[in-house]
Amino acid sequence: MVNTIKNMGNVDSNSSKFLYVGVGASAGGLDALRKFISNIPENNGMAFIIVQHMDPTHKSGLVNILSRYTSMEVLEVEDGQKVQPEHVYIIPPNKDMGILDGKLQLMEPFEPHGLRLPVNYFFTNLAKDQKDRSVGIILSGFGSDGSDGLNAIKANGGICIAQDPSTAGSDAMPMNAINTGLVDMVLAPEEIPDKLLSYNRSSSKILNKILNPEDETIQALRKIFLLIRNRTGQDFSKYKKSTINRRIGRRMNIHQIVEMPQYLRYLQENPEEIDQLFQEFLIGVTNFFRDPEAFESLKQDALKDTIEEKNNTDILRIWVPGCSSGEEVYSIAIIIRELLEETGKNLEVQIFGTDLDPNSIKIARSGTYTNISEDIGHERLHKFFYKKDNLYTIKNDIRDMVIFANHNVISDPPFTKLDLISCRNLLIYLESEAQERVLSNMNYALKKDGILFIGPSENIGDFLDAFSVIDNKWKIFKCVKSSRVLFDNIKTRKISYQQPHTYWNNQFALKDLKKGRTDFNIIKIAEKNLIDIYVPPSALINKLGDILFIHGRLGKYLEPSPGRAHMNILEMAKEGIKLGLSTAIQNAISNNKEVVFDSLQVDTKDNKNYIKLTVKPINNQDSVRGLLIVSFEESNAQNLDQEKINLHNDSNNNEHIKSLENELKLTKERLKANIEEMTTSNEELKSANEELQSLNEESQSTNEELETSKEELQSTNEELSTVNSELQIKIDELSRINDDMINLFNSSEIAIIFVDNNLKIRSFTKESTKLIKLIESDIGRPLSDIATSITYPDLMDDITQVIEKLAFKEKEVKTKDDAWYKVRIMPYKTSQNVIDGVTITFINITNLKTTQEKIQSALGYAEDIINTVHEPLVVLDEKLRIISANLSFYSTFDLLQSETEGEKLYAVGGGTWDIKSLKSLLEDVLPENNEINNYEFDYIFPIKGHKKLLLNARRIFRGDIGTQLILLAMENMDNCIEDVNNI
Repeated sequence: MVNTIKNMGNVDSNSSKFLYVGVGASAGGLDALRKFISNIPENNGMAFIIVQHMDPTHKSGLVNILSRYTSMEVLEVEDGQKVQPEHVYIIPPNKDMGILDGKLQLMEPFEPHGLRLPVNYFFTNLAKDQKDRSVGIILSGFGSDGSDGLNAIKANGGICIAQDPSTAGSDAMPMNAINTGLVDMVLAPEEIPDKLLSYNRSSSKILNKILNPEDETIQALRKIFLLIRNRTGQDFSKYKKSTINRRIGRRMNIHQIVEMPQYLRYLQENPEEIDQLFQEFLIGVTNFFRDPEAFESLKQDALKDTIEEKNNTDILRIWVPGCSSGEEVYSIAIIIRELLEETGKNLEVQIFGTDLDPNSIKIARSGTYTNISEDIGHERLHKFFYKKDNLYTIKNDIRDMVIFANHNVISDPPFTKLDLISCRNLLIYLESEAQERVLSNMNYALKKDGILFIGPSENIGDFLDAFSVIDNKWKIFKCVKSSRVLFDNIKTRKISYQQPHTYWNNQFALKDLKKGRTDFNIIKIAEKNLIDIYVPPSALINKLGDILFIHGRLGKYLEPSPGRAHMNILEMAKEGIKLGLSTAIQNAISNNKEVVFDSLQVDTKDNKNYIKLTVKPINNQDSVRGLLIVSFEESNAQNLDQEKINLHNDSNNNEHIKSLENELKLTKERLKANIEEMTTSNEELKSANEELQSLNEESQSTNEELETSKEELQSTNEELSTVNSELQIKIDELSRINDDMINLFNSSEIAIIFVDNNLKIRSFTKESTKLIKLIESDIGRPLSDIATSITYPDLMDDITQVIEKLAFKEKEVKTKDDAWYKVRIMPYKTSQNVIDGVTITFINITNLKTTQEKIQSALGYAEDIINTVHEPLVVLDEKLRIISANLSFYSTFDLLQSETEGEKLYAVGGGTWDIKSLKSLLEDVLPENNEINNYEFDYIFPIKGHKKLLLNARRIFRGDIGTQLILLAMENMDNCIEDVNNI
């Protein structure tokens, strides 16, 4: 077999990036391993590490067995051994095995034999060490070992394979692995090597193609996002493309699809693959107290102060978005419980754990985990978890602090009034735009001085003014509540549901401009447009008049307004410019073209100047479209004053000029009054507009509160539904148990009555109605009120004594129809070990009584016969002790029954029976089933003198006590001689 597959495809075995294939097996796994190993070709580019459940006291022979089926070198692992491709490594007995930097590490097992999960332990370590080069294979075996380890391999980009259960000697391990939903392939053992080889050959090619996409690949990716959104309602277009591409590439490699458009077609034809891809995107790495130092810093440097500042009537509210299977949520709940105990506070705690994945939320709600002893110390395990076999279940006082719900942190409204948000290692999977949106939402959701806890590889980006640092190493921040962030958040939440993409693109572009970022080449764009209009003193503004960039000196035209500082060009414009400037800006925005005013008058202390004002929209850059450039330059309109003087000196036109001047003066006064009135109106309108904006923001905030309350109610409703389902399951179980008990009682034909502490009937079995006249309506009535056919006058007194003294009573009583019953009265104990009445059982012993009477009669009959026999008879046990004897024996040897029974034969009669030969013969009767016939024995009587006896003995069996005994019969030889003489 080995020789036939040597040339089935070659992989560069010298490559440093080979696959590490972990194989887990148990009972029945030897045949599966043989089939698997024998089909692996040479030059496969993989290393195989086998972890099998072994007897810790028995030396493994697996190395010798598997060496027969492969040309690869098969080794039993040595501590610190470096893994090489084209090698097979086998775990030694009574060891746990991990891997670090490609070297296998052996350790003494922590758990006792029978409770160990070595496959889980190795798979988890393999995933952490080798990431996407790890492979987990589950072959035949008992139990569920390996299932949790597959989750770690999948989360790190590896692949998971399970043996087809129909081909397994023991299908428990493969079935449990398949039921996790993590398995990528289900194959017979002999089919796995070929799939692994194909996967290894094509992985780098597919990944390289996806990470360097062409237009066709990008278009296919967008359509894949669309398919997932249509099927699941979740949009992954805001997630980092590198992560998404790698996980799509893994699925493509599993199906051996090279082109993204082909995979898109495969998704359309196989909707279940969309579900698999959706789960692929959601897989995250989590565990209890991940980065213990970070959680200790959170506890001591942040949460402790927060809790100490609260009153006992306050509520501590916490949100953990992207909580996966709940480990992080419970970790935070545990440290809060510890802090409450340390500080003596009695706060109400609400922790919201949310995630996109319903399956993860289901696991989190159950609160049951395996393999967590390494992450949690022994003290915390004992204090906060119940343990059963290899399962650890969170205790109720921690579970009651937490509410789990499905939630999309990008699109769904956030929770509000929070004291802590823990969002670790979620932001790294999001694009920068989505990161800013999530951080803005979190700033809005947190109370002032609330805590933000993110992953060590994450940062808060441009939100430095919204958070202050508590611990820079472990990324713990305090919310400062930036007014800009709050405004952007409210505005965003108002508009984002209508035009999410356009709005967010413009908002983040504008935000970047306000912050002075050069991402959009603002300086180059401004300089280019300024050069086009000969670069007079100018300002770059938005449609609201906010100044974003200044070129040249504008002191002649603009000055800061009194009061709160503003960078708005209309508020800073000097008298004479403001009205024209406002008009020019509005015209430029409305008509989207350049507006020029040639002769605007500027009032200064010394004289009046005239300027040329130009307002030009920018339309040639998408990133800054909608901005305007305002330019100021000196105007030649000042010559108009000189012309007016010349006209004034003309004597022929004096009166006409004087009339025109008066009219002009009146017009100016009217114009000035109108301008002042319009300015006042504008100020009032501006104030009204600000008030309306404030009211709108307050309304929006109230709406957000209502949305949040709705989300909380939905989460609470889901929790109640879950609890209701659990209660319904328990009710069904109790009903089934109750039915089982009723059938058990009825089938046993034992009459049972349950009575409470007040001697009232709680319940009874059908059989008991034959003795006591009970019907269903008698439940709750005193037992003493019910008629009974049993002659038991002390029944109620005995029940009372059992309740008071907690000692059961047992009596044999007779019924009126001469039937006999054994009555047993026992205390009734609840599950809390409280006495709550008695249980009375009636067992029919009529047949037993009849049998006993017959046996007693037969025994009396036999004893009468034996006692009438003249020859002495005695029964001995195996130690030659006298069990019983007839009257003739006692009278013949002048013995008393009370002094003789229980004594050894050779000890009675003054030692006359202590004859060595007789003892030897008697001792051989039982073990060798010998008989003694006519043994002559001389006995000296005190009065009668010497007598000769003839002894006979044989083995007998007493059935009532199951014992072998010796019957010894004696005959007086002197009497026999006399009889012969008489004859």
